[in-house]
Amino acid sequence: MLIGRGMKKKYLKEKSGISSRLIAKLGKNKNMTIDVLLKIGITLKCDISDIMEFRNEE
Repeated sequence: MLIGRGMKKKYLKEKSGISSRLIAKLGKNKNMTIDVLLKIGITLKCDISDIMEFRNEE
C-alpha cells in the first residue's frame, strides 16, 4: 500500500507514531497488535481490512 501511494516507511513511522522496531516487523509480515494496525489505517486513511488479512492455519 505504501508503494502504491509513493510513500516510504519513514513517512509512516513519523505520521503514525509507531516505532522503527514495529516498522521492521511490518516489513517481515510478523504479528502486529490491533492498536498498531489501527494507527496505520488512520495514517493511510484506509480500512483495517486493506492492510491485513486473516489466515486460518489449520
